[in-house]
Amino acid sequence: MNRFGPGKKELMFRLYVSVGGLAFMGIALAYRGMPKGPAMFETIGIAGAFFGGTLLWTIKKLVRKEYSDEP
Repeated sequence: MNRFGPGKKELMFRLYVSVGGLAFMGIALAYRGMPKGPAMFETIGIAGAFFGGTLLWTIKKLVRKEYSDEP
């Protein structure tokens, strides 16, 4: 158990937001098609790295139980 840092509820919120963000990005790519040029870097690179990185970090914290249980 970690004394500092986000609690389990906050980590679960981050998990839901990350999955939702990746889902919306996938829906947008399916609806609009693959972007070309700088939009491809912005859409897939930045948004994918942000939501994907947050998802992986959150899953790691939840699996290892590295969260604060204090209110």
